[in-house]
Amino acid sequence: MRVTVPDHPLIAHKLTYLRKKDTDSPTFRRLADELVTLLAYEATREVRCVPFDIDTPVAPTTGMKLSTPKPLVVPILRAGLGMLEGMVRLLPTAEVGFLGMLRNEETLEAITYANRLPDDLSGRQCYVIDPMLATGGTLAMSIQYLVERGADDITAVTLIAAPEGIDALERELGDLQVPIRLVTGAIDERLDDNGYIVPGLGDAGDRLYGIV
Repeated sequence: MRVTVPDHPLIAHKLTYLRKKDTDSPTFRRLADELVTLLAYEATREVRCVPFDIDTPVAPTTGMKLSTPKPLVVPILRAGLGMLEGMVRLLPTAEVGFLGMLRNEETLEAITYANRLPDDLSGRQCYVIDPMLATGGTLAMSIQYLVERGADDITAVTLIAAPEGIDALERELGDLQVPIRLVTGAIDERLDDNGYIVPGLGDAGDRLYGIV
């Protein structure tokens, strides 16, 4: 698995204000949207394209367009929805599927409760979006599920990640025979005893939707 942490001052700036505990929900949503767009630029660096002949006002030329089948963006419910607009802003023709997953707070294991994905993902590039990579259980299960349906190239996009979560992904996904990539805004220090990222930014879902 390749891990990419883009080095850009705007990413660091927006992430700093996302972390602040007194940032209100409207501002948090706006910052998350803007940060995801910056991360999406890096995450889509290897999106598949094909040559495309066009006529400009001056002369014919050959450009590029997204290949088919179209990329699939998969937000992990509910917090991943707060990243969706920023992702599809760069991929407006992408299709969108949904996975609903919860973390058991006692076992820290991921549980799937909703699935709105195409049955066949053969040949599809998939972009899984979730604000935080903490223990890694949710993201690992999501990626395994997509591969089982035929996805052959998967990029996960998170706002922040914990080292333990990255280690878990590499351990759980090491046998998959498809390219896996993680693009994240920052790799934080660690997880605490409750499985929360330190210093982190709190519960992203609650902060996105105004529940405290």
